[in-house]
Amino acid sequence: MSDTRRALLAALAEGPVSGPELADRLGVSRAAVWKHVESLRDEGFGVESDDEGYVVTDVPEYGGPAIEYGLEADYDVEFHDVLDSTNTRARELADEGASDVVVVAREQSASKGRKGRVWTSPDGGVWMSLLIRPEEPPAFAPLYTLAMAIAVCDAAREAGVDASIKWPNDVIVSEANNRSSGAPASDGVIVSEASDASSDSPKSELLGYKKLCGILTEMEGEADRVSWVVIGTGINVNIDPETLPEGATSVAAESGAVERRIFVQRVLERFDELRADLDGVLPAWRERADTLGRRVRVHTAGSIVEGTAVDVEHPGTLIVQTDEGDVRVHAGDCEHLRPVADEGH
Repeated sequence: MSDTRRALLAALAEGPVSGPELADRLGVSRAAVWKHVESLRDEGFGVESDDEGYVVTDVPEYGGPAIEYGLEADYDVEFHDVLDSTNTRARELADEGASDVVVVAREQSASKGRKGRVWTSPDGGVWMSLLIRPEEPPAFAPLYTLAMAIAVCDAAREAGVDASIKWPNDVIVSEANNRSSGAPASDGVIVSEASDASSDSPKSELLGYKKLCGILTEMEGEADRVSWVVIGTGINVNIDPETLPEGATSVAAESGAVERRIFVQRVLERFDELRADLDGVLPAWRERADTLGRRVRVHTAGSIVEGTAVDVEHPGTLIVQTDEGDVRVHAGDCEHLRPVADEGH
């Protein structure tokens, strides 16, 4: 989106603004202001003119300008009606040198989750990938994935969903009450712990939760610096419960349909707050965690760790208390994490 369009949307979001004032703020002619306003009308905005100036009376339910209208975070929005994969497009933008761009698709045609799992992303969900260039070493990259999980969890709670987070970054709605009393990146492109917004397995209903959102994070960097991070986020928002895969849920299923543009804005704004305060990410994650205090079974490439999840430490490593002592599991090493019944431990 051009700087002029961004400034126009920002001015209109503040309230009635006259044509001359808009021309002055945008540095364009009155005729150019009129053309920009007409363009917004063509895109579905209701814009009226009265004695006080231009007033927005209606905003489209979804779309790039709709998301940017009133967005209190400095991100460009690239919107597509249909896209094969928002992560793929975000990586292309990264190669072009872009930053602070969120790619949003109304529908994805070839989306994939962790380990190449194919999953559906129809219209009604929120499918987006945020491209950022953090000034942090690669070891900090997992914090941005946790921050996105927190942001989605908070937006879902604002919408009335009793959401929580399953380590490290699945946003879920828990159905079980089986808590116990217990309270490095490499060079090149890497993929962190990630998943999609569909179910984990055909027997997800036995796991005590339903999945609302999955996150796939990719990064390119060197030993001492990050080049870029792409955080792909798939959220079941306004999706009919009857069309969801087994073990999944949606915002609509839990609390009713919401305005997706507002939902996306809340996610981006909350992520932006957390991005500016990385020290606050782990405490915020702990407060929303469903995993801590549960007995869990963690499958990694070479082992199975079973015990009580007791804490997370920088940059998101899970500490599991086992019979042999505490075991630390890094997000990138985790293939599956499942809650298990407490069998007398």
